[in-house]
Amino acid sequence: MASLDSVSIAILLGAVLVMAGILSSLLALRFGAPLLLVFLAIGMLAGDSGPGRLQFDDVRTTYLVGSVALALILFDGGLRTRFQSIRTVLAPSVVLATAGVLLTALITAPFAKYALDINWVEALLVGAVVASTDAAAVFLLVHTQGLRLRARVGATLEAESGTNDPFAIFLTLMLVEFISLGSSSAGHVLIEFVQEAVLGAIVGVVGGRLVVLALNRVALPQGLHAPFVTTAALVIFGGSQIMHASGFLAVYLAGIIIGNRPTRAHNSVVTFLDAATWLAQIVMFVLLGLLVSPQRLGSSVLPAVAVALVLMLIARPLAVFLCLAPFRFNWREKVFIAWTGLRGAVAIFLASIPMLVGLSKAYLYFDVAFVVVIISLLLQGWTLAPAARRLHVALPRAERGPRRVELDLPGQLEQQLVGYSVRPKSLYFRRGLIPSWSKPTLVIRNESILTPAEADPVAPGDYIYLLAPPEKAEALDRFFVDMLPSSAPDPHLLGDFMVSGEHTLGELAAIYGVTVGEDEAKLTLADYFDVHLDRAPKEGAELGLDSIVLVARSISGGRVNVIGLRLPEDEEATAPLTRMAAFRRRLADLWTSVAGI
Repeated sequence: MASLDSVSIAILLGAVLVMAGILSSLLALRFGAPLLLVFLAIGMLAGDSGPGRLQFDDVRTTYLVGSVALALILFDGGLRTRFQSIRTVLAPSVVLATAGVLLTALITAPFAKYALDINWVEALLVGAVVASTDAAAVFLLVHTQGLRLRARVGATLEAESGTNDPFAIFLTLMLVEFISLGSSSAGHVLIEFVQEAVLGAIVGVVGGRLVVLALNRVALPQGLHAPFVTTAALVIFGGSQIMHASGFLAVYLAGIIIGNRPTRAHNSVVTFLDAATWLAQIVMFVLLGLLVSPQRLGSSVLPAVAVALVLMLIARPLAVFLCLAPFRFNWREKVFIAWTGLRGAVAIFLASIPMLVGLSKAYLYFDVAFVVVIISLLLQGWTLAPAARRLHVALPRAERGPRRVELDLPGQLEQQLVGYSVRPKSLYFRRGLIPSWSKPTLVIRNESILTPAEADPVAPGDYIYLLAPPEKAEALDRFFVDMLPSSAPDPHLLGDFMVSGEHTLGELAAIYGVTVGEDEAKLTLADYFDVHLDRAPKEGAELGLDSIVLVARSISGGRVNVIGLRLPEDEEATAPLTRMAAFRRRLADLWTSVAGI
């Protein structure tokens, strides 16, 4: 009976801790505190050294929960990653995720050796534990702080943080094996790394394709699609680990495969995983907080702070600048990418591996990682948004997205119903823009259901439902939010919508159909302004491009980084109604396909 009571008490305490973490997140969001730090604090307060007096030292359980949580977090990150957005930054992201992690560990190691008074291999292990950026921390803080980054910068950070964990885990495991066994050949380490990476990639791609096939072929009962995909992700992760492949790489790639293919119940899967990963992060950070001993931290806190500062101010920036040297990133983008090297659960999770295998000084690695994470979340996490604005890598952010209703249509995968409330200042209402791949289907007005023809013209306050491909549904949001106010006397002077200056004239021509010379097709829009303007560009500067006009909307570092597109006035005045409608839909297609902002 006593054992049953202890189990019940454990369930009660665990539920209370998770609930405290959930409720505290509301307070953290209000004051801008990094949420991950709040969850760690909840665990510390509940631990043996805090007022909760809860004794917990089960490293094996923490490692198990951490593995599952990281697998779900990486899978969710992959599921939300559009391959189209990371394809152009795949090379720099992979370099940062591999060579960048190794360089960061190597640069940190000498400082760790002398600050912590340990040998070279142990110092390198400290560097490996804290070398990788944390996907959960990056995804969470960027989204909760409402950052809207330049397309290339955001995609690079997203791809790097999602892919560098497997390499850091591999590096840590190899060093732990070297320390525990006392010997390991470089050839064996290299072979094992190649095996883990190649097998992990194969299992991830094949597993992702099999999940897509099963999801679309098997008639699962309503509501079971999301649990099926979640458990399938864990099967891919566990199977990869058993095969001595990188389970973390496999589950991330599987998420990308599934997220970029048309599947049933895509929206319910994403919503379910959003809640599951949120809960996983809370549980993982609370458990990691329970393992922390403030008394034990006292002896190593100052050296750990020194390691953290070296990591953030020297090692990470040097690694980023070296890795991105061959690529076309300006110094502002490199500085921001270096500063966004957020450390989170991955570092503490990796530091629990030496504790799990019983290495000497195991708690030293854990304590150092804990201090590094705390300082990273406090300094980098709290200053992320100001740094993005100061370095001009944050784009103007529109009003929070409209409430979008998405309904799956049984019997097919190509289309779904997407519903919005029509706002009086929205681009759809003011300009009549709508992409050609979307089709208005019905309008709800005063509780009456009307066809688009019956409801014409659509009025503010109406609810409009459109048919759209599931993977493009989110792109419709920008047509139903309030238009950004313009400083120009006439908003139309700066164009109805914007595209990033990083896109090329060739991309513009391929979608819109304008004529561009072969010698200019590879020029970016920003380059086009530099080439054809005889002075430094200013906001409002115009350049013609065949039948459209490019207007400089935003200037950064002396270059145009946001460009508006508009129809020449004479063509607008004389174009027949059908031609205008087709033109507007092509403009909308251009925006949703090319705009990276």
